[in-house]
Amino acid sequence: MRIAQLQTHTYQEKKKNIEELGKYLERIQNEKVDLVTVGEMFTCPYNTRNFPVYAEPEGGESWKEFSRLAAKYQIYLSAGTIPEVDEEGRIYNTAYVFDRSGKQIGKHRKMHLFDINIEGGLRFKESDTLSAGDECTVFDTEFGKMGLCICFDFRFPELSRLMVQRGAGIILVPAAFNMITGPAHWDIMFQSRALDNQCYVMGTSAARESSGYIAWGHTLLVSPWGNIIQEMDEKEGYIINDIDLDYIDKVRRELPLLAGRREDIYRLQELKN
Repeated sequence: MRIAQLQTHTYQEKKKNIEELGKYLERIQNEKVDLVTVGEMFTCPYNTRNFPVYAEPEGGESWKEFSRLAAKYQIYLSAGTIPEVDEEGRIYNTAYVFDRSGKQIGKHRKMHLFDINIEGGLRFKESDTLSAGDECTVFDTEFGKMGLCICFDFRFPELSRLMVQRGAGIILVPAAFNMITGPAHWDIMFQSRALDNQCYVMGTSAARESSGYIAWGHTLLVSPWGNIIQEMDEKEGYIINDIDLDYIDKVRRELPLLAGRREDIYRLQELKN
């Protein structure tokens, strides 16, 4: 399976972000990529006051463009996240995934909202404008099952384990770590989740300076053994990698962490869905 992770700049103009995505897809079309991923709040500068302003319902203009691009280039497209508004007016940080025909096959609303207050550092409160999702997201592809969560969700190991228990061999994580949490936790968190769950994990970020939000960047791909296959720096660009899906089974067979769990002593409770 060949994957491309795009680390893009986030522009104030929603339409320009989608136009830039189209340019990237045009540039890499001869690479015969199967899956393309982009980062969190891909069309919206990452600020709580922007989320209600940029929000669209499922099936809105951005959604239609993502669907069209997936079909045009015959790729699986993990379209980062965008603000979604539901029929009751609630706003969510939502990720959509489309298949090669442009059909939506995955949707995840961020479950764990990024509400932090680091003394002398960063204060951010997504719950000022966002509502929390409540579903563990796993979807089917021709390459097997994949899991999907968003940035702060991935800090909670129970969620990634639930996705793997439901069959995920790959976990997609659109994210936007900042300049405090990024250097401290980005690499170790992604390597730990991949190692514990013996799966591929893909963390896809925006580039460093994106319309006022200073992102860590460092989009990366980690193997089921916990090795970083490739990691970017902070600059705009992309990486393309081939991954061996048989390697998931090989690692799980040779080091049987998942099979060796003591479910007679402990068990992770399934969510409602």
